[in-house]
Amino acid sequence: MSDKVQPIIELKQLSKRYGVGDAEYLALKDLDLTILPGEFVMVMGPSGCGKTTLLNVIGLLDRSTSGQYLLDGRSVERVSRHKQARLRSQKIGFIFQSFNLIPRLTVIENVALPLVYRGYSKVRRLKVASNVLKRFHLNEREYYMPWQMSGGQNQRVAIARALVNNPSIILADEPTGNLDSRSSHIVMEELKEIHEQGNTIVMVTHNASLTTYATRVINMLDGQIDTDIKTTADEDLPVAEEEPKKKRRGRPKKSAEKRS
Repeated sequence: MSDKVQPIIELKQLSKRYGVGDAEYLALKDLDLTILPGEFVMVMGPSGCGKTTLLNVIGLLDRSTSGQYLLDGRSVERVSRHKQARLRSQKIGFIFQSFNLIPRLTVIENVALPLVYRGYSKVRRLKVASNVLKRFHLNEREYYMPWQMSGGQNQRVAIARALVNNPSIILADEPTGNLDSRSSHIVMEELKEIHEQGNTIVMVTHNASLTTYATRVINMLDGQIDTDIKTTADEDLPVAEEEPKKKRRGRPKKSAEKRS
């Protein structure tokens, strides 16, 4: 990958403050971070070091107190909530430790939910969701309820939901935290496959053994980056395949005989 590639995520002197006066707490302190397209970044550190706050700011679920956030080269930290929601639906997929599936909805309805914000019809939403579930071999459980599924299966459903909008960035907050070792391995292999297709992944974890999947490992301490180690050279990062451009339909040219 060329050095000229534009960062997909760029944070400059970013801070996040909670509370006021004696209760003031800096979750992030003048943090600088640049992430290139195709990186698989693992973020580690003790509880309270700012890992989840960082993920929420990157995912536009929370606003920074100061500093600058560039997403695909565009400053986004001060855009309206409505525009942030639109950017999330277009560019970012979320995977959470607790799955965050809606218990009263079926598996396919949970996966299709993000497409509501894209204005898709119900039939189209379910068709797209079904295709994504096939990728994870869950198409036979489309109409199961989340409570009828195992933890590992529900996390795979959550990954399918994160991918249904075809985002370029996947943010994962302890996605294997509630899973046994076998289910964790399956989920990580799924994330590995997603990364190999060119997606950028930023994942928070406490499990040091999972860092073998990463191209870069960041350790945080007291709201700042303590260490930042790349395990893969920039030029070796996977690149997402570009979608084929649709051919423009124009009027057929008149033959020479008719023009004469």
